[in-house]
Amino acid sequence: MTSVLNTAPLTSEAADLSTLADIVIANETEFERLVGAEELGSEGRIAMLKTHHDRTGQTMVITLGGDGVIAMHKGSFFKIDALKIEPVDTVGAGDTFCGYLASGLEQGLSFEDAAHRASVAGALACLKPGAQPSIPTADEVKKRL
Repeated sequence: MTSVLNTAPLTSEAADLSTLADIVIANETEFERLVGAEELGSEGRIAMLKTHHDRTGQTMVITLGGDGVIAMHKGSFFKIDALKIEPVDTVGAGDTFCGYLASGLEQGLSFEDAAHRASVAGALACLKPGAQPSIPTADEVKKRL
């Protein structure tokens, strides 16, 4: 079994649980709080991501909104660009990303393919208002891959 934890909202309990998960998903602010750093910037975030992965062996995924996603998985670094959109409402984008990532991995997609699919789904969720109504269908995501 593979455990996946989304740290949002980052509470002390979520931070404690993050040390036990196989895959941890955080936005850039949550990641900085998890590793005890502030305002890392792009290069510092990547360096800290690699250090954290080397130390823990965990897969770490950092969502960056319109700048995409960075991740470390099994010793490899991934950068996935965001789908270029004009967002209407970002509520639900992170949850959509997490759901699509977990689903893609469960379906046997490679980590990179699952993360790319999740990134597209998260972006498409920003095109409609609301949380649940904005979650795109698998066909909508497939059309944008």
